Amino acid sequence: MKEEILKLIKLQAIDSEIAGFDHAIAKHRTAVANREQAIAEKQEAITHFRNKIELLNQKQAETKAEHDDAGARVKDRQNKMMQVQTSREHQALLKEIEENKRLVKETEDRILQFIEQIEQLENEASTLENLCSGEQQLLAEEVEKVDQEIQRIEEAKKSVLGKREAETAALQGPYLKRYTMLLAKRDGLAVVAVNGSVCQGCHMALPPQQVIEVRKAEKFNLCPTCQRILYYQEAEETESGQ
Repeated sequence: MKEEILKLIKLQAIDSEIAGFDHAIAKHRTAVANREQAIAEKQEAITHFRNKIELLNQKQAETKAEHDDAGARVKDRQNKMMQVQTSREHQALLKEIEENKRLVKETEDRILQFIEQIEQLENEASTLENLCSGEQQLLAEEVEKVDQEIQRIEEAKKSVLGKREAETAALQGPYLKRYTMLLAKRDGLAVVAVNGSVCQGCHMALPPQQVIEVRKAEKFNLCPTCQRILYYQEAEETESGQ
């Protein structure tokens, strides 16, 4: 039984190493995905700014037309002032002239506001576009480096997978089956040490009699709390591993 437990300990070490490779690959891919997301968010903001600029340009053009129409009416009513014959007509034209002058002033103010808003949005959009351009270049460089690093990790992982095949071939079916089941259910950790009287998988204390049985290694011992396969780790092994 000791021999089978030693095989499982070795297999667990290999699987932990493989999990480390997978974690490293996932970490690299997440870093790239985060950069891509950051760029996508900036591009979305740029699109929002450009759409707003387009809308403001449209409103500015409409306001400019309104301004020009009001200015034309002022000139037209001023020309008609020379032709009026009654005081009532004169007063009516004066009123129209004042209303259109007010409209000219109002539309001028609105046009200036549009110009300021468009300028501000153009600056913000240009700043983001410059940032995006720089970040896209950095992303391309990072993707190339990440691809190379992942390829290196995959090669190292292949070597370890070869060792795993040899170890699993040496294990009897029932032990491998239980180990595989626990590996899947216990976050990649199926075999754990007992340090003192504590399971290093769930950090719960074991009954004294079970600690003795684990030390003897004459049979399979499972943690009563987390159900992981247990083996005893001497104190000097713990200290040397730290």
